[in-house]
Amino acid sequence: MATSELYSKHARVWLPHAEEVWKPAELLKDYSPGDLTLCLQLEDGTKVEHKIDPKTNDLLPLRNPNILVGENDLTALSYLHEPAVLHNLKVRFIDSKLIYTYCGIVLVAINPYESLPIYEADIINAYSGQNMGDMDPHIFAVAEEAYKQMARDERNQSIIVSGESGAGKTVSAKYAMRYFATVSCSSGEANVEERVLASNPIMEALGNAKTTRNDNSSRFGKYIEIGFDKKHCIIGANMRTYLLEKSRVVFQAQSERNYHIFYQLCASSHLPEFKTFKLGCAEDFHYTNQGQSPVIDGVDDAKEMCNTRKAFSLLGVGDGDQMEIYQILSAILHLSNVEVKEQTADRCSIVPDNVHLLVFSELMGVSREDMAHWLCHKKLKTTTETYVKPMSKMNALNGRDALAKHVYARLFSWIVDSVNVALKSTVKQRSFIGVLDIYGFETFEINSFEQFCINYANEKLQQQFNMHVFKLEQEEYMKEEIPWTLIDFYDNQPCINLIEAKLGVLDLLDEECKMPKGSDDTWAQKLYNTLLKQNAHFDKPRLSNAAFIIHHFADKVEYQCVGFLEKNKDTVNEEQINVLKKSKFNLLLKLFEDDDKTSTSPKKKTGTSGRVGPTQKDNRKTVGLQFRQSLHLLMGTLNATTPHYVRCIKPNDHKAPFTLDPVRAVQQLRACGILETIRISAAGFPSRWTYQEFFNRYRVLMKQKDALPDRKQTCKNLLEKLIQDEEKYQFGKNKIFFRAGQVAYLEKLRSDKLRMACVRIQKTIRCFLARKKYLRMRESAIIIQKHVRGHQARCYVKFLRQTSAAVIIQRNVRMWAQRRRYQQQRSAAIAIQSLWRTYVAREKYYKMMFEKRTVVIQKWVRGWLARRRCRRVLAAVVLLQSCVRRMRARVELKKLKVDARSVEHFKKLNVGMENKILQLQHKINEQHRENRELSERMSAVTKTLTTDRDKQYREIENIRKLEQEARTKVEKLPSLLEQLTFLQHELEVTRKEKDDLEEQTNKYKEQTQQVVDELNMKNNTLKSNIDELNQQILEQDQQLTDIKTNNENTKQLEKNLAEERSRYQSLLSEHLHLEERHKDLKEEMDFSVSSRKLSHKRTDSNYSSNSSEFSESLCSTGDEDISPPPEDETKAAVDLPILLKLQRRVTELEQDKQSLLEQLDNKEEAQQEKAKEVEKQNSVGRVELDLETLKRQELENENKKLKQDLNKLRKSLTSENSDAAPPTPGSQPYSILLDQLSSSNEELEMRKEEVLLLRSHMVRQEALKHKDSALGEVVSLDLSEIPSFQDVNRSTDIHTLNEDGELWLAYEGLKETNRILECQMREQEHTHSEKLKKLSEEVNKLKDEKEQQQKLFAQNLLLPEDARIEASLEHEITRLTKENLELLEDGESQDKTIRKLKKQLKFYQKKVEDYEASLQQRYTASMMDTPVRTVQITRKEKEYQGMLKYKQGEENRLLKNLVTDLKPRGVAVSFTPGLPAYIIFMCLRYADSVNNDQRVSDLLNSTISSIKGVIKRKGNDFDVVSFWLANMCRLMHCLKQYSGDEVYMKHNTAKQNEQCLSNFELSEYQQVFGDLAIQIYRQLIKCLEDILQPVIVASMLEHNNVQGVLGSIPTGLRKKRSSVSEEDAVTVEVLLQRLSLFHSIMSQHGMDPELIKQVVRQQYYIVCAVTLNNLLLRKDMCSWGKGLQIRFNVWQLEEWLTERELTDCGAADTLEPLRQVAQLLQIKKKTEADAQAICTMCTALTTAQIVKVLTLYTPVMEFEERVPTSFITTIKTLLKDRVEPSTLMMDTKKIFSVTLQFTPSCVALETIQIPASLNLGFLSRI
Repeated sequence: MATSELYSKHARVWLPHAEEVWKPAELLKDYSPGDLTLCLQLEDGTKVEHKIDPKTNDLLPLRNPNILVGENDLTALSYLHEPAVLHNLKVRFIDSKLIYTYCGIVLVAINPYESLPIYEADIINAYSGQNMGDMDPHIFAVAEEAYKQMARDERNQSIIVSGESGAGKTVSAKYAMRYFATVSCSSGEANVEERVLASNPIMEALGNAKTTRNDNSSRFGKYIEIGFDKKHCIIGANMRTYLLEKSRVVFQAQSERNYHIFYQLCASSHLPEFKTFKLGCAEDFHYTNQGQSPVIDGVDDAKEMCNTRKAFSLLGVGDGDQMEIYQILSAILHLSNVEVKEQTADRCSIVPDNVHLLVFSELMGVSREDMAHWLCHKKLKTTTETYVKPMSKMNALNGRDALAKHVYARLFSWIVDSVNVALKSTVKQRSFIGVLDIYGFETFEINSFEQFCINYANEKLQQQFNMHVFKLEQEEYMKEEIPWTLIDFYDNQPCINLIEAKLGVLDLLDEECKMPKGSDDTWAQKLYNTLLKQNAHFDKPRLSNAAFIIHHFADKVEYQCVGFLEKNKDTVNEEQINVLKKSKFNLLLKLFEDDDKTSTSPKKKTGTSGRVGPTQKDNRKTVGLQFRQSLHLLMGTLNATTPHYVRCIKPNDHKAPFTLDPVRAVQQLRACGILETIRISAAGFPSRWTYQEFFNRYRVLMKQKDALPDRKQTCKNLLEKLIQDEEKYQFGKNKIFFRAGQVAYLEKLRSDKLRMACVRIQKTIRCFLARKKYLRMRESAIIIQKHVRGHQARCYVKFLRQTSAAVIIQRNVRMWAQRRRYQQQRSAAIAIQSLWRTYVAREKYYKMMFEKRTVVIQKWVRGWLARRRCRRVLAAVVLLQSCVRRMRARVELKKLKVDARSVEHFKKLNVGMENKILQLQHKINEQHRENRELSERMSAVTKTLTTDRDKQYREIENIRKLEQEARTKVEKLPSLLEQLTFLQHELEVTRKEKDDLEEQTNKYKEQTQQVVDELNMKNNTLKSNIDELNQQILEQDQQLTDIKTNNENTKQLEKNLAEERSRYQSLLSEHLHLEERHKDLKEEMDFSVSSRKLSHKRTDSNYSSNSSEFSESLCSTGDEDISPPPEDETKAAVDLPILLKLQRRVTELEQDKQSLLEQLDNKEEAQQEKAKEVEKQNSVGRVELDLETLKRQELENENKKLKQDLNKLRKSLTSENSDAAPPTPGSQPYSILLDQLSSSNEELEMRKEEVLLLRSHMVRQEALKHKDSALGEVVSLDLSEIPSFQDVNRSTDIHTLNEDGELWLAYEGLKETNRILECQMREQEHTHSEKLKKLSEEVNKLKDEKEQQQKLFAQNLLLPEDARIEASLEHEITRLTKENLELLEDGESQDKTIRKLKKQLKFYQKKVEDYEASLQQRYTASMMDTPVRTVQITRKEKEYQGMLKYKQGEENRLLKNLVTDLKPRGVAVSFTPGLPAYIIFMCLRYADSVNNDQRVSDLLNSTISSIKGVIKRKGNDFDVVSFWLANMCRLMHCLKQYSGDEVYMKHNTAKQNEQCLSNFELSEYQQVFGDLAIQIYRQLIKCLEDILQPVIVASMLEHNNVQGVLGSIPTGLRKKRSSVSEEDAVTVEVLLQRLSLFHSIMSQHGMDPELIKQVVRQQYYIVCAVTLNNLLLRKDMCSWGKGLQIRFNVWQLEEWLTERELTDCGAADTLEPLRQVAQLLQIKKKTEADAQAICTMCTALTTAQIVKVLTLYTPVMEFEERVPTSFITTIKTLLKDRVEPSTLMMDTKKIFSVTLQFTPSCVALETIQIPASLNLGFLSRI
């Protein structure tokens, strides 16, 4: 496609920016060819226009798709350019906290300025043996690749580490060397790796210093060659250094330091051995105080000095040599403080009593006067005379500094040579890996000679790098056989020629140095005249005549000519050197030995010419020439090796952790050649896909009919349709090669296709939903219209009826209203008249009554008022009393509440006492309730009294009214008087009632007071009880605290015991390893001695006879009285040939004896077999019936099982609920299965009939055959017990018919048949009920799913469209995944069941046939033989004692046959488990019975040494190790079981207790055997780990079990694609098969079940640790789909445990980290609530692991999103208080402490027989 088509609307591009270098933007409209501007929108919404240059028409670089951002390899990016590289590095470094990234063959390392936990030993183990592209980028991956290529290709390797100061070159080189030292083993020489690594602290102390850019900057270049032998083990190393910065010795810039060694000396000046150096603080010396920064944060110089001294000691530099080195360094410091006083302008002097000069002279062993003289003077030589000329102060100081630099440089070179001597090996070097730690391209404001040399070296390295990259690209194209054209790349050979060619910069510099009056200015003029117009890479600054510019590959650099000549000459006053040569200091003389050698050679050549001085001067090499020669030597070495490149990047100048400055990063990317690598890759075919990966990724772009079986042809057809330009891609043999940008174009097509598919799905779903909604609304509208119209009609009819009724009602109502109005008016008039008349009469009466009865009323009222006042006072007194009592009661109540609260803990501990308290409280509550009832009653009485008073008030008012009426009505006075008397009587009655109520109230108060007193008494008793209970509670609390303390102490002791056990076992393994090493060395030494003295070699026969020193020590500790005879040993050592001949003779005699014994045994066995045959013939009649009965029962059981299995098979094949579809009716499989089932049913029916007939026939034969014998009597008795046919009078025919019991037999057969039919009926009912149950469960499940679908649909309707579609898609994906998993599980289970049932069916059929044939044979034999009564003579069986007799000295023969030559595979299958252990113990019992301590010790020690030898030779064979672990445990258990200890005897039988050891106590040997068992256990775990290690990652992570879930993304050059087919892929089934194999082998060997559980737990831990460690180091494994795969694999492992009933062994718990990692990969990671859920869920993962997984999380599919940095920060904040180890990786070498529990044996020793295959005929049972 055209390039302009990619610049469409919404296309993402990179816009140049001044500060950020590149800024992301998006096109607002399509670009058309010819447009002069691009309309862009930045991420912050700003709209800008970018002008296009009409001449070049260069467009902005395009951005890569989001799925490619953050790739491990920059070459995997579709668009390869500067902004893409910078953005990818920024995302990985800042967002993902990943400092390593591949760029083709280059590893880009960014300095994090922070300590990261990614360099531990477990990380090294994780990268060891892995392919470079399989793991995340790391320096260890580069080191592993170099090591692997060296071992595979037998070619030397080089690792080139470059970068500017502060980028981390030294650290990277150090970690690469550490990796080599860890993964390779030492060869012959001890501590080779440690010595190689020990050179690092020495070189850092002497060659590293603090600069403004780096606290530990290497101020020299070094190339370290690490040598390996033919076994690829480190044997030594060699170091070459380049261009030490000597000027730093005498000058440091602000905030910088001198070399570390000076500050380390000053920090250690207080030590006694340094007192003679007279040092002080670093601020006291001129060479260490110029930078004014003597201390580095976080660095202890005194501690570093200790590390330096240790490193010197490790390299073999003695304390005396070290003190001499420190003495010279101290002298340099004192030399810096030598003050020079100016006398005149050309003359200076040094004070004679200068302290520092005196110390310098003493330390260096030179004359103080001579040194003081030549520091201020110099010697000038001519052809005839020699002059001594004084120097100015400035020249004297420069001479002093030159001397210090020269001495330090010589000392540095001498130390490097000493290190090389220490690292040199005597073994021949087969190959080497070189590590080059060299300075990167440098450019400063002022650049001098050092920068010129550094940039010259980088030019050479860049040329070599470009050639190598170009070569690899072309090799890849040739390998894939694709047409290619020559890639044009930048060639910096012209720049190199400018520097090093004839008449180049260095040549002119050396020529100017030879001139007598040469200066920097004249050299600059020569450069201008010679190079300015001839070389395009050379230029002259406009404003300077003392500088020049060179156009390097990275940038143009301006060099100042000042100081070039002086630095190139590196001159020093020769007289000062001569003074030093006169020193008596040995080390100082060694430093200048080279000068003496070079000075003697010219003298011999010149003869008598006498011109020595000029010859030496002419022959001295300049610094530039030396550097050029060493650089050529280095390039020759690198060209002869396979290079590996590490480019270190400094992210910022402020040393801020994980902060990237784009400007500085781009500068370094250009300088180190990364962008050049990208340009070369982009010029070719940077994107490479295998055909299968391309098909899997872009199959969405093709139709179903386009997918052919040939993937290659399918991909070709697709690309021809998608990309018209054939030059944009090429087809290789295994890969498709794409030009830059084509993968992004394909990704765009893929995303557009997926987007269109999503739009189509959305359109269809929305149409369906809209139509469904419309139809529902239409139907609802019709229904509403129908009901509304009916309602309106009914309302209209109702309105008409109401109108007609209203007219009638109005008529009647109006008539009624008029009539009622008239009647009301009439009655009102009459009422008014009567009321008025009544009122007038009443007024008259009231007036008369008021005047007459006023006095009477006043009397009564005043009396009533007085009584009321009295009652009020009495009520107030009572109220006051009640208030006081209430206050006291509240105080008491508070006390009771306080007491009640203190009893809460006692309530929890004493349930019974709490019940009592509750009962008392209940009683109190009842009393309170009664009190409340009484108070309520009292208040009710009071209310009644008040109502009575109110009544009386009303009555009084009525009386007043009556009196008034009486006054008006005088004539009615008598009647009123009667009423008054009546009222008075009622008042008296009321008073009496009131008095009664008052009495009752007083009584109630008295009763209440009594109740209160009683309650107070009860409360007091309760208080006393509570006090007693509190005392008991305190006592119980004390007891509980004591118990808790004891429990805690017990737990702590158990924890300490477990830790001590694990520590003991680790120490035991180390001890045994050292013991084996010692034994090997001893054997090698003995072998070498014997090979020198004797002419023969030791045979294998005497290997097991020599016990180890450890065994001898055990023998000596076992019994103090036993002392091994030294004379016999010395004699055996002396007469070794005679001893060997005797051993051969004894062996031959033993073989002859064994053959004779075998012949004798064969004869005896033949005689015994004959006797047995006779005995069998005699007893055939007696035994035959029992045998037939047993066979019949067994046959019936087998038939029943067979029928049940057939029923199960029928169910499984015809089950309606099975997921696997059954064969369709009419198909061939269906008919075959039906035939098999019908034939099986018929055969079963026949077998059942045959069983019935066989039973009847057997009983009849029994009655006929043994009628006269004892058996016949028994049978006759059995027949007589049948009452049905003998006790009842029957006819003669029936009696005759039943003579043999045939009817009884038929009746029994009928009953058996009925029982079988009933069982079948019950089984059918059971199956029917199960079917109904399953159907109901399925119906309920469908209902639940329907409800869930309805709820989900309702919820989705409430969501917006985008969220609704996303939620529905997620739900559908989850549902389909779940269904797929269920279908897979059901299918697998059905397949397993069918296979199992078929196997059982065949087995049972074969078994039935065998039984049928055997029964038929026995039946015919019994019919032919006639019963004969014979007299049987039986042999009395021997009673064995469970011991094996052997002769003294046969231990070696016994152990050779039983241990050394034994093959466990045959023993485990055919013999008793633990048979060797039983045989050895039975021999031990014999030695114990004869009371021979020598035999016991020899047997046990020989056993230990033999088993150790077998484990040592065959330690990698799982069968062997498992077999001897089981036998070792069994032998240890036998020693305990038969030791006579009561703890173990309680598990024995009486016979076993009789067989206990009687003469020796072997408890110490029990410990020895336990230790040996632990050693074998650890070897077993190591063997398991070696076997499982290669398949764990492939099965648990790499293989995709869940098809269709995981996606794929493009990868770079480093990724090695797996070419393994699906059939050969390593799946989880392979891992489970190996686990099953291990479990079956251990079970066959008879290993203890608890020990098997511990082994399985350790296996699962190894699986978890290896899987998790690899996942943490692989970015491509951290995705949603991979989490699903891990969960599925973990579930399969758990199912394996369930199948083997090992769920209680703790193995499933070891998989918890994997479960949580899988959940972490699948859980939502957006909000703070998600972070809380993650923190709560991931309890088995450390914070570092959680953060690492979230950081590495990589989207593979379109619906995944990256984890935001803010979310990771939230996780860190939530987990900051968690107390846990800070390690990232799990310890794969961790071995749980093993517990060897005592397991008694139920095997009787006397029943054990020795198989003949073991060749143990010399043993005899007693």
